[in-house]
Amino acid sequence: MKGELTKLKITGFKDDKFTEKVNDGEFTSLLNPEKYTLKYKVEYTEAQGQGTSATQPKYLRSVPEKLDLQFLFDRTGVIKGKDNKQGDGVIEDIEKFKKIVFDYNGDEHKPNYLMIAWGTLLLKGVLTEMSIEYKLFSSEGVPLRAIVDANFKGIMEDSLRLARENNNSPDLTHVRMVKDGDTLPLMTFKIYGDSKYYLQVAAANKLVNFRRLQPGQEIIFPPLEKVS
Repeated sequence: MKGELTKLKITGFKDDKFTEKVNDGEFTSLLNPEKYTLKYKVEYTEAQGQGTSATQPKYLRSVPEKLDLQFLFDRTGVIKGKDNKQGDGVIEDIEKFKKIVFDYNGDEHKPNYLMIAWGTLLLKGVLTEMSIEYKLFSSEGVPLRAIVDANFKGIMEDSLRLARENNNSPDLTHVRMVKDGDTLPLMTFKIYGDSKYYLQVAAANKLVNFRRLQPGQEIIFPPLEKVS
């Protein structure tokens, strides 16, 4: 609904293609963050030939983006519906959060893959680091408020990574993320200047139902000669 407050949401997945959700693997933030930080890094080699006086940096690779987020957990009662009636403060809330983003998934033998979504922010990745600062306590020493600083690293499916790093035709292969209102013919028109190739694009992406694109879904648009 337009105007409705949208909360930041983290969803856990078992696979790196983000198709199989983890049971009870969804976390919604108590309050939306005041800020978040996205970090991008490009790596170059600075090897210098013998007898030369200067180096010409050579592109190596683009490192996956990193996301820094801060989460508030509170059971002091200042937030409606969040008091300490059960007596365990924020411990249970944090344990549920850790179960999704941090704990080892026994079936998959690794932590969960994560999709983080809020507004224009959409990151598919994994948790790399997390710290918990307990702020307020009950008279029995039970923590009632905590701040969690979490760092996430983006990942990319192999097919998408290869498309973005396609050394044979870097200017002709495109990857686009679906936004609200996007259709495959419209996206095809924006890439090729003609929407008639949308069926070939659907086939290249193995789309079962190209009429129902999901926001956040990534579509590969191959070189034009491969779809014409």
